Amino acid sequence: MLFDACGSSSAAPPPPAPPDVHVVTLAPERVVVTTEWIATLDGFVNAQIRPQVSGYLLKRNYEEGAFVRKGQVLFEIDPRPFDSVLAQARAQLGEAEAQLGKTEHDLERDRPLAEQRAIARSQLDNDVQANLGAQAAVKSATAAVHTAELNVGFTKVISLVDGVAAIATAQIGDLVGPATLLTTVSQIDPIKAYFPLSEQDYLQVAGRINGRGAKGPWAGGAALTLILSDGSIYPRTGSFLAADREIDAKTGTIRISATFPNPDRILRPGGYGRVRADTRVRTDALLVPQRAVTELQGSFQVRVVGADDKVSTKTVKVGERVGSRWVVEEGLQAGTRVVVEGAATRDGTVVHTSAFAETAGGR
Repeated sequence: MLFDACGSSSAAPPPPAPPDVHVVTLAPERVVVTTEWIATLDGFVNAQIRPQVSGYLLKRNYEEGAFVRKGQVLFEIDPRPFDSVLAQARAQLGEAEAQLGKTEHDLERDRPLAEQRAIARSQLDNDVQANLGAQAAVKSATAAVHTAELNVGFTKVISLVDGVAAIATAQIGDLVGPATLLTTVSQIDPIKAYFPLSEQDYLQVAGRINGRGAKGPWAGGAALTLILSDGSIYPRTGSFLAADREIDAKTGTIRISATFPNPDRILRPGGYGRVRADTRVRTDALLVPQRAVTELQGSFQVRVVGADDKVSTKTVKVGERVGSRWVVEEGLQAGTRVVVEGAATRDGTVVHTSAFAETAGGR
């Protein structure tokens, strides 16, 4: 009896309970795939303001950084040398017109005399040639007057477009000429955004880009969202404008331009941001939380729980990100249970599963 009692007190303890893990069960989902590109902003039109004549700068008539209108006088160049040239050209025109009047009078006088053979025919021929030469001289003098008038007008340097004028690069008193950049005026409403599209992505949408009447290259003519450098989202959506003529052989990308309304002139040329678009819709995507995926030497792995409740490791191929989840392209099937949280376990370990609770920010 004593032996039996000792035997019963040394009985083996019960086995430990299987570790708990939280899993998601994969099921096909309809998701909108969103893509982002680094973008650079630029004016819709950038007009470099240069004088068309050389001279000394007398005035700056605009407020730097302000909005200016097309045709508004921005700078004035000393007009006095050009006024003198204009006065001389007008005097030469008057002289040429006087000479033309004389030759016309000579023709009017000599033509009937030549017909009556009262004067030599050669005299009439000389009158005709003199008249033609006087007509040419008047045309030349008239062109010189027009040129001089243009140069006088060019002493007032105007804006070529409506837009925001940059800070002037020339100062009052500077000797300026056609090679001198005085300022730049940029039309910024709308404003352009440039971003690179990979050659592979371009080939997928080339038909819609080149198709007539297409609203945009992505499904449904999706609008573009601009994320500013501080992380805020620009409140107005943009639209596709054009694709460049060539693919850059160095980067393997093609330049895309888009436009964004900018009535408040918040966006300025040279700014950086990210352009986002809903590029395509997938109806049978399998998604796993990003935290369930482990990257190891360039490959991606997940832990799955089989029908026997044992853990195993699977190598998968991942695609686009949708929020905080990843699309699994290869390696998993619908109905697979993927471990998201739980104790670290070796392959073959039996586990107890419970559904992973996805919060609003945990997807």
